[in-house]
Amino acid sequence: MTRKIIYLLVISSSLGISCSKQRYTDPLPLLEALESFQLQKGFKIEVFASEPYVYDPVSMVFDEQGNSYVVEMPSYPTKPGPEKPGGRIRLLQDTDGDGRIDKTILFADSLMEATSILPWKGGLIVTAAPHILYLKDTDGDFKADTKEILFSGFFDNNPEAQVTSLRFGIDNWIYASNNGQPGKVIFERNPEAPPLSMGQSDFRFRLDRGQFELAAGISQFGQSLNDWGHRLLTSHSDHIRQPVIPARYLSRHRHLTSKMSLENISDHETHIYQLTPAPYWRFERTKRRNQRFKDQNLDRTEYAQGHFSGASGGTIYAGDAFPEEYYGNVFTGDVAGNIVHRDIITTKRNSPILVAKRGLSEHESEFLASTDPWFRPVNFTSGPDGYLYVIDMYRQHIETPIAIPEDLKTDMDFFNGNAHGRIYRILPENSESHKKQSPDLNEIKGLQKRASYEYVELLTHPNRWWRLQAQRLLLERQDYAVIPKVKTLFATQKDPRARLHALYVLEGLNALNVELVKQAMKDNHPGVREHGIILSEKFPELLPQIMESIKDPYARVVFQATLSLGEFSDKRVVTVLAKIVQQYGEDKWFRIAVLSSEPGSSFELMQVLADPPYHIFSPETKHFTTGRGVLWVKRFLEDFFYVVGSRNRQEQLNAFLDLLSQQGTQKESELLKAAFTGLMKGLKKNESSDADLTELLSAIENEPVEEAIQALRNLYSGSLQ
Repeated sequence: MTRKIIYLLVISSSLGISCSKQRYTDPLPLLEALESFQLQKGFKIEVFASEPYVYDPVSMVFDEQGNSYVVEMPSYPTKPGPEKPGGRIRLLQDTDGDGRIDKTILFADSLMEATSILPWKGGLIVTAAPHILYLKDTDGDFKADTKEILFSGFFDNNPEAQVTSLRFGIDNWIYASNNGQPGKVIFERNPEAPPLSMGQSDFRFRLDRGQFELAAGISQFGQSLNDWGHRLLTSHSDHIRQPVIPARYLSRHRHLTSKMSLENISDHETHIYQLTPAPYWRFERTKRRNQRFKDQNLDRTEYAQGHFSGASGGTIYAGDAFPEEYYGNVFTGDVAGNIVHRDIITTKRNSPILVAKRGLSEHESEFLASTDPWFRPVNFTSGPDGYLYVIDMYRQHIETPIAIPEDLKTDMDFFNGNAHGRIYRILPENSESHKKQSPDLNEIKGLQKRASYEYVELLTHPNRWWRLQAQRLLLERQDYAVIPKVKTLFATQKDPRARLHALYVLEGLNALNVELVKQAMKDNHPGVREHGIILSEKFPELLPQIMESIKDPYARVVFQATLSLGEFSDKRVVTVLAKIVQQYGEDKWFRIAVLSSEPGSSFELMQVLADPPYHIFSPETKHFTTGRGVLWVKRFLEDFFYVVGSRNRQEQLNAFLDLLSQQGTQKESELLKAAFTGLMKGLKKNESSDADLTELLSAIENEPVEEAIQALRNLYSGSLQ
């Protein structure tokens, strides 16, 4: 029977159920739930843990001793209270070695909506809005007996949109999803540090250096970092997005037209191949909404099924147990569609963004799909064995009641299923057992006790779990005796991933120097070169090497050089940025990268671009002729002059107006109009603009460009002085 026929039968069944007394199905026993899965050929799925050993799981990690800890969220979708227990963290144990959990220890209880965990210095960092906590067992009974509030002030009014998804990055920063929510975050270890205003961003911090700051992007529940530190984010219907420009560059000045740095990198839109029907409430709500759109003559359609609507837990697979072609793939659940989706990540030519593609064998199917509507794959993890673990919250209803009409909630029990929970292990079909995967696995219990030099050796492991554990442990230990060995590994290791780990171990041990960074900038792998440029920002003497990097054949390396050049005030930077605009300006992210810096939005840069050989205001110039004509040049000029107007520096503004008035026969060109339009928008946006000035600007805006520019010159050289 084909998937299409099965799907039609399931939909027909759903329409029948919707008219009956019982609109929602009951849970399946564990073995029947296993039989409900349709998995990609070449793999098998088995139970790792289930009730009564785990309930309501939402996140799981393996620590450096191989212990698996799981976060439970029994109070979801409401806040914890006297009758609704708070979040829990359990240690899962397999006492007989058969690969299946048969014992648990309650590590921590009564937590306010804990959502994710990360090992750190023998304990666990925990996101539990409004806090990020640090819990540790100090007496060896696997129960937390110390609790420290690290950060406070996060948004805590919606369990679907709170701080979560802790990840340790290759750059030694720890990242957390914040879903763009507001908040005033305080670092409790340093009360003197000013609060950090959240909103429209994620969060990152370093406990080894007491640093915390905004991270670009908005992820709801799920984020992952690839081997080269590029983050991929998950959020509802947007199952995979990339924050292209880090927040530290976007915050260099406040005059950009937008500080959003997100790109939807999926090349296959939002369609999914689910095997379950839409539940009655969703089917009915969607029908009502589409009727409302029709009544209001809106060109809009909502889908009840077959499209991402509950994307969750996007995780990059970087283990060593799957076939090689699966390394670097992203696995994302859709809790509404009861599927696990796989994306293959590729690099886009001449652009810094990545592209997410379906696998050839999954053009009309998913990596994993279930006919059981209770299957809720909220998250994933990969551990020391290299397999992929699927965290299934297993609930009748996974949505919060907020967005569901009252009349549709009458027969919905949002807690139906909080006595269930399953965690599955996915492994290649020909694997002999869950245990035999890595030669180091039998020694994992002693990993924490190993000598530091042994951690250095693990930086070369094919499974990233081992590499990241080793890097983190070296960062925690601060054992300077390993520095010579790490330097040797960086200089001799053939695997570029290992070289990058070594580079950041040295960074974490404060052992970087000009020669090491210069070596990274000349590395034969673009990922290492990219990070060499990032680290070169601390060494002004490496500016010539950064400028030379714009000749790199890889756009991502040139892109990082563009961002890093903006950190320097050297006059040579302007000339190099002009070349970047000419060569890469058609890409909007390169344009934003240039404009994000002071030199990239300076009078000096526009003067260079306006003069020979560029002649940016001339549509005939060969330097800016592309397949799209001068369209991107217009956008660049409008955005550039928006920054000029928003900044509203008197002396600089007069110089720009003089430059515009000198464009001769180009006074009425589309390019000059674009510059003038951007300037006017920026001037109106400027906070210093009062009502009278706004009225004057509006009057000027309606005049011919040549006259309007002259009027602006008179206005800003006279009445505003």
